[in-house]
Amino acid sequence: MLLNQSHITTRRDAEMISSGKQCHFLTLCILCALAQVPLPASAQQDSEVYFDPRLIEHSGVETGDVDLSVFTRSDKAQIAGVYDTVIYVNQTKKLQQNIRYDQAADGSLIAQITPDLLRALDVNVDAFPALTASQHDAPLQALAQYIPAASATLDFALMRLNISIPQAAMNNRAQDFVDPSRWDDGVPVLFSNYNFSGAERKNENGSHDNSQYLNLQNGFNAGPWRFRNYTTYSSDEEENSWDVISTNVERDIKFLKAKMILGESSTPGEIFPSQQFTGIQISSDDNMLPNSMKGFAPTIRGIANSNAEVTVRQNGYTIYQSYVAPGAFEIKDLYPTAFSGDLDVTIKEADGTERHFIQPFSAVPIMQRPGRIKYSATLARYKAPDENDREPEFAQGTAVYGISNDLTAYAGALLSSDYVSGVAGLGFSLHAFGSVSADVTYAKTTLDNDQSNTGQSYRMQYSKNIEMTETNVTLAGYRYSTAGYYDFDEANEHQEENDNSSLSYGHKRSKFQLSINQSLWDGTSMYLSAYQQDYWRNSDKEKNFAAGLNTSVGGINYSITYTYSQLEDEENDQQIALNIRVPLSRWLPNSWASYNVTHEKGGDTRQQAGLSGTALDDNRLSYNLQQSHTDHGGGNGSSLYSSYRASFGTLNAGYNYDDNTQQTSYGIAGGVVAHSHGLTLSQPLSTSFALVDTNGAAGARIQNIPGVKTDWRGYAIVPYLTPYNENRVSIDTTTLPEDVDVKNSSEMVIPNKGAMVVAHFDAHVGARALITLIRTGGKPVPFGAVVVSEDQSLTNIVDDGGTVYLSGIKPDESVNFLVQWGTAASQQCKATVQLEASRKSVQSLTTQCR
Repeated sequence: MLLNQSHITTRRDAEMISSGKQCHFLTLCILCALAQVPLPASAQQDSEVYFDPRLIEHSGVETGDVDLSVFTRSDKAQIAGVYDTVIYVNQTKKLQQNIRYDQAADGSLIAQITPDLLRALDVNVDAFPALTASQHDAPLQALAQYIPAASATLDFALMRLNISIPQAAMNNRAQDFVDPSRWDDGVPVLFSNYNFSGAERKNENGSHDNSQYLNLQNGFNAGPWRFRNYTTYSSDEEENSWDVISTNVERDIKFLKAKMILGESSTPGEIFPSQQFTGIQISSDDNMLPNSMKGFAPTIRGIANSNAEVTVRQNGYTIYQSYVAPGAFEIKDLYPTAFSGDLDVTIKEADGTERHFIQPFSAVPIMQRPGRIKYSATLARYKAPDENDREPEFAQGTAVYGISNDLTAYAGALLSSDYVSGVAGLGFSLHAFGSVSADVTYAKTTLDNDQSNTGQSYRMQYSKNIEMTETNVTLAGYRYSTAGYYDFDEANEHQEENDNSSLSYGHKRSKFQLSINQSLWDGTSMYLSAYQQDYWRNSDKEKNFAAGLNTSVGGINYSITYTYSQLEDEENDQQIALNIRVPLSRWLPNSWASYNVTHEKGGDTRQQAGLSGTALDDNRLSYNLQQSHTDHGGGNGSSLYSSYRASFGTLNAGYNYDDNTQQTSYGIAGGVVAHSHGLTLSQPLSTSFALVDTNGAAGARIQNIPGVKTDWRGYAIVPYLTPYNENRVSIDTTTLPEDVDVKNSSEMVIPNKGAMVVAHFDAHVGARALITLIRTGGKPVPFGAVVVSEDQSLTNIVDDGGTVYLSGIKPDESVNFLVQWGTAASQQCKATVQLEASRKSVQSLTTQCR
């Protein structure tokens, strides 16, 4: 409890009050407090500070049995106990946790700081013998006795503990370092993360077809172990198929900053091309590093002419499928099965026409910080994308080491029965001119006809962010392979027996890729990406090129996009699009009008006008309406697409109509989570997520996550967390029902990768009441008395009128309370309260305390 300065007097002043000079001196105290000037010297002669309980109120209620002596010692005096505290070290926030405080002689609070707490705050405890000699969990004396010039001061008003430690006594760690001892393995959980989509298409000739796609990412957690299964299902008029993409077990190896995988997975793709395998792998995990020390899936851009189905395949598996609105689109949320490997993108329009292009996917130059080693070791069986290809056992190892700020060395080896390959390279900084990596790979291959081939592959990659011109060259890469060089995928492809021409026909010869982002002026930027690959003894080339210009004038956004793609044995596809987007927030909140015109080479020009936006109080509903016209007899069309983010999942639906086709699309995505308290539905799950437990408080929304609120049992799922980092989960207290109060509105969680952690909120569900407690003899319970329920779930302090506020009382249930204002038997009593069911937000009643 904090006391106003005008209520503090000396004992001499108290005697003046009792002798009739009360009014004059009280006025003087108030004026001095308002003017923020010290009291006259005559009021400071006695060093003892005294609080007169009669100044609390003057209603005639006796206050002589109120013990407020703790507050007479100083203006910093507070009651000892455990407080939820935010801890700052050298003005940087480090932790938030419960800290126990003892009371000093002057009544101020002293934090119980232990060596364990100092370690958690990144203090170099081992450098101070006096600290290492202390018990790890025992409270210390003043910090200055152990670390010279160290101190700890509590700001009670903010519940902030300010700790000052000399920099020399701190561990040299990254600013956003999170101690691995705080990483939470989470609780046991069984879950399925699903994404289902489908469409029904009716054609003008009366025919119709249906298609469905289901993506399941299933998991089970037990301690640090993560059991995962990735399965897809696709169905159309021709066939139905289930594909098990991968099943594996994974766990962290914290002290190595690495992970171990048993089962089906893929090798890292920085040095060798990524390979699908079944076996065991141990590899470094950069996610365990602080964000400031971290050293890629690409963004796929394209243009849709209607409510189109976009499918992304990698290594022969469908890894992404969704429906996009007409116009330019971007896909940024891929879930790739490997860290590199080209992506095959198919755009299927509402009328059934399809377009394809290849999106390259590989890592940028692999420069590492000095002293940092990144490695992987794999012992497994190759998993071929084609059932006719060979699947030999192989061993692969790679290592990348940062030699200095300007030089990184890397190497790798891959061994199998018919294939041997080794790679070595350097990454080096060109300072103002960017960074480059260059390597050479040697391979010896024995093909199906038992002939051996040897060859080399040379690769160079470049990356640069030119600050002066605001140009970002994300990746510029070129690879050239000799005629006798085969990578591991090509070496395992089925070859026709005794077909000598196949030895140097159809495998990769050279590949070039480039990605540039350029800022031009305020609000204006352009991007360019290009890719080309050719093959030995084959004149056909794979090509993909995209360029765009984005600008904003007067709040109106303009963009021009051009795409070009060509695959082997197919005609090239070229499109150009102009898009204009106008905000309508003045008339309709969170909404935009758009106009789009698209022209296809040798084809039609399509114009579209539309309205899109979000609705509802937390923007959980999104919508998109389009009206289109295509020249050369293409006709008119209309489309509607909407998506709703509910607590149990994300729903979407679309409808597209033109002169020849009607298409209805639908979908639902979310998670089903089984935990020790039952089953909870959620929005689509990320790698790590949290279970929110509110002690049964239903309908409480989670801040900053549209659509998520607690179910009828008081549980909810926060679908995405950042592993190995601090994540704050907060309840929007303005959405709590009238019969719910919550003590803590936010919780900090730090999950391991793949973990489900619990964020517990101590909510009280029940009625709220102002209860006046009357003792035997008709006197109210004294000010400052503490009221605690029998199960210790409800507690509060009595005010100066004998009234206590309590929440979470169950109607029609008797609750027993113990009321104490001292240790003697005469300074405590017991009361029983039973509330009736009522619509009132706060009930008032009087009860006897005996």
